[in-house]
Amino acid sequence: MNIEKVIFSFFIVLALTLNFGFFLGDFDNPEHHNVYELFVVLVVNLIATVLKFGERTQMGAVLLATSLVASLQLIAAVLVWTFAVHINETGVTPSVIGTIVSLAGGALVANIISVVLLVIDISVQRR
Repeated sequence: MNIEKVIFSFFIVLALTLNFGFFLGDFDNPEHHNVYELFVVLVVNLIATVLKFGERTQMGAVLLATSLVASLQLIAAVLVWTFAVHINETGVTPSVIGTIVSLAGGALVANIISVVLLVIDISVQRR
């Protein structure tokens, strides 16, 4: 067992599961989506992105691309939240949380693709 591969896979799967946890809930209900959970999702996604920089294969390039997409979506979601609360001072309204959850949903799709590609890569290496 390669510990580097375990850590790499751990962060990819953790990014997906945390993202799913944030995404789950009523779409426009701010009480179902926690700002700290969004922050943790972003941090774990950024860690997963950094870990993917070491891959030198075509599959590694696609994994990095999916991770960059997820991170970009989550950064946008954090910026929307920050702008609504601290700059606009409108707070997290149903409209704002809808936008945030939509962006997190895009990141979720990218993370799902990343995990599927990871599973394919592992299964191809087994042969």
